[in-house]
Amino acid sequence: MPSRTDLGGMDVSDVSKIKLTLEYDGTAYVGWQWQPNGPSIQAEVETALAKILKAPVRVSASGRTDAGVHALGQTATFTPPRALPMSAYVAGLSSLLPRDIAVLDAREVPDTFDARRSARGKHYRYLILNRPTRAPLRRLQRWEIFRPLDVEAMRRAATCLIGEHDFSAFRASNCEAKNPIKRLTRADICRVGDDEIALDFIADGFLKQMVRNLVGTLVEVGLGRRPPESVEQTLRSLDRQRAGPTAPPQGLFLVEVFYGEEAVWPFRSGPKCFV
Repeated sequence: MPSRTDLGGMDVSDVSKIKLTLEYDGTAYVGWQWQPNGPSIQAEVETALAKILKAPVRVSASGRTDAGVHALGQTATFTPPRALPMSAYVAGLSSLLPRDIAVLDAREVPDTFDARRSARGKHYRYLILNRPTRAPLRRLQRWEIFRPLDVEAMRRAATCLIGEHDFSAFRASNCEAKNPIKRLTRADICRVGDDEIALDFIADGFLKQMVRNLVGTLVEVGLGRRPPESVEQTLRSLDRQRAGPTAPPQGLFLVEVFYGEEAVWPFRSGPKCFV
């Protein structure tokens, strides 16, 4: 392997894993994980890796993104059967992947590093196109809502989500997570330009479809279909039936996975925008 280095203050005596940072447009895929009913991001990455490494490789990601969901900073790890320079994974692997998937970074990590278990937190962003007419060039990466949304009301509603809570009211019915308690440190909602709204969520972890269910509920507030204070009542109820609909997948982006202290941010909610 290339020269061993100290990573984040850890004593690294034997580096045998590679961590990839991936960006992808999830429109054409059934999600991250291998599925029998269509192409997946994992399948494309493993197929391309097998070509440059001349051997089959299994890749583990920080988490599964659903069908149609995108990523700006998905992380995945694997153990290579032989040594290659990092450029082989960034330029070489990207050249073998479909044009809607790219490798942004590749680096050595300790053998004990796990893309999912080592994560301290994640940042998800949801984008809404909010104007009276359609936007053909953005429709695959935005939720199009044609009625005006009350962003201030949505912000007020989101304040109750900050902190450590049982988010059972916002989890998918088939969510397999054993612990529904998550620590949400940021829930920021702001306008971007003239016709977009960005909702940013940072937490130590997320339940299946948690962000999309939160967005669907907050949009109901923005449309005036429920008062802002009802979101706290829904959160405390632990009842999925009391939350709003699941927002469509195409507006959701996995922005970043945190592995250090940057994941432990102060509790806050407000108009700060990440885009």
